[in-house]
Amino acid sequence: MTLIYKRVALIGLGLIAGSMSLAIRRGKLAEEIVGYARSQETRDIAREINLVDRVVESAEEAVKGADLVVLAVPVGAMGGVMEAIAPHLKEGAVVSDVGSVKQSVFDAVMPHMPEHAHFIGSHPMAGTEHSGPRAGFATLFDNRWCLIVPPADAEQAEVDKLAEFWRAIGADIEFMEPERHDLVCAVVSHTPHLIAYTMVGVADDLRRVTEREVIKFSAAGFRDFTRIAASDPTMWRDVFLTNKEATLEILGRFTEELFALQRAIRTGDGDTLFDYFTHTRAIRRGILEAGQDTDAPDFGRTKAAKE
Repeated sequence: MTLIYKRVALIGLGLIAGSMSLAIRRGKLAEEIVGYARSQETRDIAREINLVDRVVESAEEAVKGADLVVLAVPVGAMGGVMEAIAPHLKEGAVVSDVGSVKQSVFDAVMPHMPEHAHFIGSHPMAGTEHSGPRAGFATLFDNRWCLIVPPADAEQAEVDKLAEFWRAIGADIEFMEPERHDLVCAVVSHTPHLIAYTMVGVADDLRRVTEREVIKFSAAGFRDFTRIAASDPTMWRDVFLTNKEATLEILGRFTEELFALQRAIRTGDGDTLFDYFTHTRAIRRGILEAGQDTDAPDFGRTKAAKE
């Protein structure tokens, strides 16, 4: 691999940033990786496991001299972090993020961006239900999509360089505008997470099904709902509050579909159910053909991802 950024600063040291650090080392893509996390405990663990080359005590210190700064913090915290680090960015530095919402990130970050630096949004479509500095692994992004969302006035050379960086980490690249990004993610990520949280909550409320039975028999479809619903609460709270319009639009569509299926079940309309399930089965096959999952019993999740 080729050196792409001389110094990379990671603000936040959870699953995504930790995996980025390990993937950068694997590909020898940077000379130095500097990290900062708000929690002292997280910083101590990062030092203990040698997650990055240098852990520092403030975001301002982390970004000094960095060629690439990655904001790997909850979406709701990005504006404040950007305001703090802006005076300390070097000439020509690129700031990116890994949030799953983009328009609200642009709205929060861009007012604080100095003229001598560049902001280019990115969103790796990869993750597990685990969080924290010990959760990362180098192959997290391999053959997964990273959506790159540049502002309208972005310098193309810097956009191309960031895309090269994500490809070197292992990801496939797609470019999107913020509004389109947020709608797509509401369909493929945000609303499914909300449904998973709801389904697990419903199971908890159905006292006729005991907790022992829920746990014992969750090898069925309910198991994956519980996996998704175990995701970081702070991150998902911020996602739904900052991608409100797109999520509500897709949730409304989901409710309409659910009512239609409810009616078909009530009236014994087997043809409607069969046609609907045939259509959704074809979508699942398309996901497999695109290489975004496998037919393996563990749903393609590696041992490292599950630990």
